[in-house]
Amino acid sequence: MPAKRTAPSAAPRLLAGGNPQIAKGEGDATVQAYIAAMPGWKRPLGARLDALIGQAVPGVHKAVKWNSPMYAVAPGKGWFLSFHCFTRYIKVAFFRGAALKPTPPEPSKSADTRYLHIHEDGGLDEGQFLDWVRQAAALPGERM
Repeated sequence: MPAKRTAPSAAPRLLAGGNPQIAKGEGDATVQAYIAAMPGWKRPLGARLDALIGQAVPGVHKAVKWNSPMYAVAPGKGWFLSFHCFTRYIKVAFFRGAALKPTPPEPSKSADTRYLHIHEDGGLDEGQFLDWVRQAAALPGERM
């Protein structure tokens, strides 16, 4: 009888810029798999972002789409935030960011979207981030 073959390790592949390639899926487990695959200094920062989002929006709905964690107030309500790994920073996208006060610092090709770039040595103003998350969650979400 031939020996049973075991499946190869299903470790996520890192795409350009170190962004984990994670299968699309709904729920916290999928987002945690993405965070666990984030390289280097980005992993603990990704975990902190996820925790802060959960603190600001209890019961937040999570998913991974387009190799990025996505956050919504509830299923079917539209997405208000996502983040994505790049080589030198993590890009947080506020889909209705132009309506936030103060406006997040990085512009987008979309008139509504604004970004926050978090660099390894740049730190995160957690108070400001929590305020933006609460504001963003109170706006209509982006349907994708």
